[in-house]
Amino acid sequence: MFQKGSDVVIPLGMERRNECYAEKMIRVQRQFEAREIKLLIFDLDGTLIDSRLDLVHSVNAMLRHCKRPELPGDVIASYVGDGAPVLVRRALGDPKNENQVKEALEYFLSYYRAHKLDHTHLYPGVKEMLAAASSANGRRRQMAVLSNKPVVPSRAIVEALGVAKFFLAVYGGNSFPTKKPDPQGIRAIVREAKVRAQEAVMIGDSSVDVITGRNAGTWTCGVTYGFAPHTLCEAPPDVTVDSPEELGRVFGEN
Repeated sequence: MFQKGSDVVIPLGMERRNECYAEKMIRVQRQFEAREIKLLIFDLDGTLIDSRLDLVHSVNAMLRHCKRPELPGDVIASYVGDGAPVLVRRALGDPKNENQVKEALEYFLSYYRAHKLDHTHLYPGVKEMLAAASSANGRRRQMAVLSNKPVVPSRAIVEALGVAKFFLAVYGGNSFPTKKPDPQGIRAIVREAKVRAQEAVMIGDSSVDVITGRNAGTWTCGVTYGFAPHTLCEAPPDVTVDSPEELGRVFGEN
């Protein structure tokens, strides 16, 4: 059992990552029985894959196309998480001209489709974590991906990086009528896996993922190595980790 204040909260050194999480350790806000978790639902960007550079290049290509100044990588990364339309709108400064936004979005998607795997890679330890978590406690555990990235590039990336075999489903931001933090996607995956919401956990790098899990009635896990760890302060997850290796310790050693 993972319990706040228990011996599973193990300091691994001091490394400042953001204002909320200065110590590198597994942190539990709400106790839960990890061995009872039957379904792990992962965010994609900033959780399983480091897609930062390809997204930055694609957004800046779009801005050049629109004759706008390029943006720093950190700024663009902070815009990721709510889907491509919101990413493009934020990068453009939320213009009122909807035709301009539509044209920019189309260019961004076209460019990103061609360049989505130029630099994108799994975070170190992700494949090992997935293998450990999928067979924890001597039984097969189901896993899925729920991203706000469009579904076609999401599935293509998961397949190209050799981890598609771990997932019963990979869904994107256009797989359902609504995106995260609406719980529709999680609820569909829970039904597909034939488990209860209380037997599932949503894992991601931002408050969007945590709020989505809360809205769907699942457990939540935040990772601080992704794009938006500072937002976890706004919606603290049930458990927080700093690396895929720690994810494996939480969900793969039961």
